[in-house]
Amino acid sequence: MNKPITGFCCFIIFAVSNILQAQYTETINSNRPGESQGAFAVGTQVIQVETGIDFGNDTHELLNTDTDITGFNLDLRYGIWKEALEINGFFRYQSNEVAFTSGTSNPRTISGIQNVQLGAKYLIYDPYKNAKEEIDYYSYHANFKFKWKTLIPAISVYAGAVFDFTNDLETRREDGISPNVTLVTQNNWGRWVWVNNIIADRISTDFPSYSWITTMTHSLRPKIALFAEYQLVDGDLYADNIIRGGGAYLFTKNLQVDISGLFNFKDTPSRWNVAAGLSWRLDLHNKDEKIEDTKEGDEENKDGKETASQRQARKINKKNKKRRDAVDPDGDGDDGGTK
Repeated sequence: MNKPITGFCCFIIFAVSNILQAQYTETINSNRPGESQGAFAVGTQVIQVETGIDFGNDTHELLNTDTDITGFNLDLRYGIWKEALEINGFFRYQSNEVAFTSGTSNPRTISGIQNVQLGAKYLIYDPYKNAKEEIDYYSYHANFKFKWKTLIPAISVYAGAVFDFTNDLETRREDGISPNVTLVTQNNWGRWVWVNNIIADRISTDFPSYSWITTMTHSLRPKIALFAEYQLVDGDLYADNIIRGGGAYLFTKNLQVDISGLFNFKDTPSRWNVAAGLSWRLDLHNKDEKIEDTKEGDEENKDGKETASQRQARKINKKNKKRRDAVDPDGDGDDGGTK
């Protein structure tokens, strides 16, 4: 289930400077589209809404059913306390129009809340936090050879509560609250970002589910990114292999739209789905602290003008204030404002 998930880790970009190490991004960091979530949080005092609508079909050969599905997703995210911490909630409402491929039964429509989940994600390891660019001035090839340390990912842990209650969707699950835990890893390689989620869902119930989602994102242009995703689901109620793909477009630094689709590899049921979504954020993040002037005897002028060392420090801070985990559209070290 873990929808909070980016899966797409789309537009995940974080500011960094010599003094401050932060996860806040000047550009929206959305988990849409896809089902995986990235390792990084939205940043403190950032409120983010990720919503979408989807249409699809499930055809079950054994049950002789043909089901048209309409769904609505809402994901709310908020950065709190520390830059590495995010709390979030996910809600899905679904309507199914079920037709029978044999017999004389009339079609019927059933609808209800398919999923409700509340949780929190915390970044426990960030290899990009203190990373420095290594340049070999004597060897051109040395600067472009593969570096094994780039295989070390950022790592986050997610823990949430799943709420199940009786409704018309006939999920065959008992009413109650059960845990969902997820291990999230993320690698950033220039224009490419690779995210993995290992999920244990409803592990305290009679029907737990385990899933692995791997997502690769590629930036084509500063405002356009594409993704491909594979999900393996294992459980007594449902098991599957699912492929997803799609893209996102960044309208403004606080607004993103996306489209995506999925299909699977079996006929119990065979599935397809198309989705469109929107991600928007209210950015209440506090401004970064100013770099303090540490040079002795170089105090601010009485007329309020900055001194030479303050001006130099400001320029250095601006130069280094690049996002640590963004896709680099040009491959030149400048992320260009997208993921």
